[in-house]
Order: sequence, then C-alpha cells, then structure tokens
Amino acid sequence: MKMLIAIIKPFKLDAVREALADIGVQGMTVTEVRGFGRQKGHTELYRGAEYTVDLLPKIKLEVALAPDMVERAVDAIAKSAKTGQIGDGKIFVYDLNQTVRIRTGESGVEAV
Repeated sequence: MKMLIAIIKPFKLDAVREALADIGVQGMTVTEVRGFGRQKGHTELYRGAEYTVDLLPKIKLEVALAPDMVERAVDAIAKSAKTGQIGDGKIFVYDLNQTVRIRTGESGVEAV
C-alpha cells in the first residue's frame, strides 16, 4: 500500500478530484492548509498599507492506493493541477504499512 499526499492550489481541487475519479480512485481526504515554498509568500496592498502574506492557502489531498495505482494517480494530479506558475504544489508518496476498514475489519488493499 502507498499513501499519496499532494499539496495543490485551492482552485485546482475540482479538476484534480475529477482526474482521480477518472482513473478509479474511490476516496480521498481533503484538508485546507497554509504554507509556503520557494515563493515565500507575497505582498498585498490593503487600505493603502502594504503587508506581507507569508503563508498562502493550499489544499492537501491524502489518498491511500494500491501500489499499481500510484503512477497513474501521480500523473493525473500533476497534469490536472499544473498551471505553469510558481506554487503549483508538490506530490509525496510514502509506504503505508497497514490499512484497516473499521466497519468490516478488512485490511490491506481490500480496506481501501
């Protein structure tokens, strides 16, 4: 089992969700988060005063997958989340040691 975590721009969520559904991903967890990468935020003007926005709003997707689905999921996210601008996000893939469906007690790939 693998755990895929993607950090994307908020307005790309629907496109990424549809792309993952198209390849057969059945579930995911979505969290609104804030952070920065190389862009290190930006400055904005509010009532004539300039201020720095250090932490930008992002969306964090978490998806548990069978190993054979990982490459397709990474490609689907990368293509649907890309804008070509700085701050498009990152994709991380981890090993997932155990998965258990609480309702039925199924474990492993069957639990996903």
